[in-house]
Amino acid sequence: MALSAEAALSSAKQSLTRGQFAAAIAELRALLEQSPDNAEAVYLLAVSSRYAGSLENALATLDRLLDLNPRFARAWQERGHVYRDIGDAEAAIGAYERAVGLNPALLASWQNLAKLQASEGRTRQAKVSQRQAAELSEQPKELLAVMGMIYDGKLDEAEPLCRAYLRQHPKNVVGMRLLARIGTEHGILDDAEFLLESCLEFAPDFTAARYDYAQVLYKRQRFDKVLEQADRLLREQPDNADFQLVCANAAAAVEDYDRALTIYDQLIEARPETVELRILKGHALKSFGDAKQAIEAYRQAAAVKPDHGDAYWSLANIKTYEFSDAELEQMQAAEAGPNTGAADRYQLCFALGKSYEDRGDFAAAFDYCSRGNATKLEETGYRAEYTEAEFARQKETCTQNFFDARRDFGVADHAPIFIVGMPRAGSTLIEQILASHPMVDGTIELPNVLALAHKLAGRRSVDDTPRYPAILETLEAEQFERFAQDYLESTIVYRQGAPYFTDKMPNNFRHIGLIQLMFPNAKIIDARREAMACCFSNFKQLFGEGQYFSYGLEEIGRYYRGYVSLMDHWENVLPGKILRVQYEDVVADLDAQVRRLLEFLGLPFDQRCIEFHKTERAVHTPSAEQVRQPLYKSGVEQWKNFEPFLGPLKESLGIA
Repeated sequence: MALSAEAALSSAKQSLTRGQFAAAIAELRALLEQSPDNAEAVYLLAVSSRYAGSLENALATLDRLLDLNPRFARAWQERGHVYRDIGDAEAAIGAYERAVGLNPALLASWQNLAKLQASEGRTRQAKVSQRQAAELSEQPKELLAVMGMIYDGKLDEAEPLCRAYLRQHPKNVVGMRLLARIGTEHGILDDAEFLLESCLEFAPDFTAARYDYAQVLYKRQRFDKVLEQADRLLREQPDNADFQLVCANAAAAVEDYDRALTIYDQLIEARPETVELRILKGHALKSFGDAKQAIEAYRQAAAVKPDHGDAYWSLANIKTYEFSDAELEQMQAAEAGPNTGAADRYQLCFALGKSYEDRGDFAAAFDYCSRGNATKLEETGYRAEYTEAEFARQKETCTQNFFDARRDFGVADHAPIFIVGMPRAGSTLIEQILASHPMVDGTIELPNVLALAHKLAGRRSVDDTPRYPAILETLEAEQFERFAQDYLESTIVYRQGAPYFTDKMPNNFRHIGLIQLMFPNAKIIDARREAMACCFSNFKQLFGEGQYFSYGLEEIGRYYRGYVSLMDHWENVLPGKILRVQYEDVVADLDAQVRRLLEFLGLPFDQRCIEFHKTERAVHTPSAEQVRQPLYKSGVEQWKNFEPFLGPLKESLGIA
């Protein structure tokens, strides 16, 4: 009876440990006949070949492995070992440097780098490697293993090992930092924040933990606190580029653009080859409303690295930008280039789709857009059935009787105005209209409700049934009051003192039940757009993060139908709570829809809401440039240019 792959690997490892290299090689080759793409087996075959003295075979095996996975850090380390044994110091150094670049916890790579760099007369580099090796050598073997697993992406293996170590050593700050990193990777940011706060209480001078803490705070959009941590880090190391970058990003987020742009410019001057800095500068300029300078920053990024997809997509994402013939040719060449990375390639595809649409070549535009979406969809691993099951659970839990039994829950505050709906449905336009009113503060896409829902769902594997929203039935009124107070306190940094403020997170439509239990008096606006127009606009858009449903026509159609069905449910069980605002109606009669909006919110009419495009404020979404212009009717039916290609979308929407 043939062994399973796991059992075969275990047997080969035992043979290798006992020094039975020929036996290990035979076992691994037999396994690879059945599973030729088993990366761990290929890696062990290379190791066994090296120990058996067959260095050329080891190199050939490593070439095969790195073709399968060029980011396999231990494979690069093994390549370094082979070149070291061959006597090719230069090649060994290059391989070890690549290894520690991918996984800085590889102690053997640092140790060998230090020796080889010293032997080659690279004294300064050798000292750095020696220091890294010494720091890693001081760590317990359990934590060293955890570090390696984190860098290798093996979080599910790293977490139990790290937790077991911390049970025995509860105040070990390195272990706490590593567990926080695992939590960050899993998106459990509140746990990560708590762990790092505790870590810094025990070790206030633990600079690496403070840097991680600033990064977690940034992910949680607590930008004022990020600036506090960045300022402290810069007092200790004023020339540290990583700390300067954290400070610049946070400054841009709180709209301190002078400070942000000054730091970006200093960093660009010091590291002109780093294209990401120019992209970040462009994003800040775009949010601030300086499209001309943002375009220049993106163009400079493309000039530094002609195949950098994000530079071209950032230009396309300005929406009003039109590519030149030379730029179009450059994008095409980069997208077709054999060395262009996957992310750069799909970013280029989306940008090319925009360029060809502007030129009226809709077949070419759709072809590029489809290619970009297909690559991105494969990367996300999105499964529509999981989202649909989530929608169903909301309906099952949040019934009329459920809300009737909880009429007194939450706080009576009227301040939050929740704008929900599909992305690309006009929510940014509605927010800009309302933010033009003197009694309403416009904020950003606040993540607070989504983060709370994520926390309530708890940790689980993909196929486990989540606790949320069923857990809402078990919570007491005091807990929802606390949730609401925490929300109000954590969002105050984005407000300027007006009695109302917007929370324009479109995906909050999935959590209206939770919002109702926190803020029974808050108003909710459903930004709705005609199905085909909305769905195709999503298909053309490469989002910064999230919105994984948007990278396939069938997936978008299913999501839109689920959204409409769930909104119908909320309107039935929460009558009068939600105002649906149709984008096409706003374009057709802005005055009437603005008056309708303000009446729903109990606000007096203000002409500035009609002249929303004159309102100066930062806008951080893809619609930033569009909402700074008057409304035009020409964009309402742009999707019809692509109608011959949209059969799968119509079928998914049920309108074929």
